[in-house]
Amino acid sequence: MPVILPPVAPGQTATGGDPDSVTNATLQLRSEYGDLWTRIRQGFVLDDLDTPLVKSAEDWYAARPDYVARMVERSRRYLYYIVVEVEKRGMPLEIALLPMIESAYNPMAYSRSRASGIWQFIPSTGKHYGLKQNWWFDERRDVIAATEGALDYLEKLHAEFGDWQLALAAYNWGEGSVHRAIEANQKRGKPTDYLSLKMPAETRGYIPKLQAVKNIVNDPERFDLSLADIPDAPYFTVVRTTRKMDVKAAAELAEMPLDDFLSLNPQHNRPVIAGADEATLLLPYDKAELFAAKLELTNQPMVTWQAYKLRPNETLQQVAARFGLPLETLRTVNGIGARAKVPTGHTLLVPTQAPSDATVASLQNAVFTTVPSGRTFYHRVRKGETLSSIAARYDVSAQDLKGWNGGLAAKVVPGQRLRVVSDAGPVGGKKSKRGKTARTAKPKSPVRATGRIKQASAPPAHPPPR
Repeated sequence: MPVILPPVAPGQTATGGDPDSVTNATLQLRSEYGDLWTRIRQGFVLDDLDTPLVKSAEDWYAARPDYVARMVERSRRYLYYIVVEVEKRGMPLEIALLPMIESAYNPMAYSRSRASGIWQFIPSTGKHYGLKQNWWFDERRDVIAATEGALDYLEKLHAEFGDWQLALAAYNWGEGSVHRAIEANQKRGKPTDYLSLKMPAETRGYIPKLQAVKNIVNDPERFDLSLADIPDAPYFTVVRTTRKMDVKAAAELAEMPLDDFLSLNPQHNRPVIAGADEATLLLPYDKAELFAAKLELTNQPMVTWQAYKLRPNETLQQVAARFGLPLETLRTVNGIGARAKVPTGHTLLVPTQAPSDATVASLQNAVFTTVPSGRTFYHRVRKGETLSSIAARYDVSAQDLKGWNGGLAAKVVPGQRLRVVSDAGPVGGKKSKRGKTARTAKPKSPVRATGRIKQASAPPAHPPPR
């Protein structure tokens, strides 16, 4: 039986005819703020910055009202939850605006260096903060799991530096880089505050971007912008189930458009919700009871995909034709790149003619693995890098690097050239340890083939020439 967790806000009492009713519980909530923007404004505590970079970022947003409107519209699904979680920890509510800088609140945002989700975790940092990443799902895109990981990380950084500006710089640049910048200034007898440190342009512009968004939230009319109203109430609640089902079937049970369902549950890599004993789904609070009731009445299997092992000398084109799929869709569903070579015996996810217990069992008994593209390239060691940091950047192990570079010593030196074999290819330009880049792209959907979409770039790190 699915379990529904009512969305009751901290410090508030929900009552209703049915104490377990999500709808009744939510409708009884009374907000002291009126709307969420008022609540956020009253939680701002960070010292304001007033620099040319702030003005540059303000101008960038002010010139793009449609971009701001889309960002706010996306944020309305998640912002209440994040505000509550930030408040629980006694953190500044400016933190709730950080995903606007990281991803424009796009849960499918994906950088060229594989930072993913609204909080833009790279794979290694995500794993360090407990975000599971496997063939079936990626918790870096899970709104609840990633928010917990990001706030844990930010709390840790604030405890480490004792200053929110330095903590935010470290979130973007990496704590090791900030420590080295502080040490360099200490040796020169210089101040060690955020504005006094030498740092990359991206990090230098990071907090000014957040300040610009804060200024816009405080007074949108000053920038000829308007912020759509967001209620100070939960948008979603959590439903937990052990049933395996198609993503499309879950959306239909909740009577939601597929895109809306995926916006709340973007962590699924495949068209099937599987890969764990229990699935956690986010649903609008007025859809959760409907979903649970319909699921309880449904006894039939809800999986229309099955496991299939590639036969000797069989090609993906032949498999696609056999199961009535375009080749591109078969590759997309299974996360197989155009240049990847699929070995005999590799397990593929393919459609079945009708749902059955056998198709569900085939998924439970199969082992699905990623087919690496195996691109080979060379990395030039930079000052401050270690074998471990380079391995983490490309999501490989230090032992792998040693294997690809015979006679490699435990300590690498600047200028050294290392051979790397990884799906995480090199990215031009300087990047932080979190692998940040200014542009994001939407990865292929778990349910249909899509191309990579280029979005508007973030505000410039330096003011444009005048």
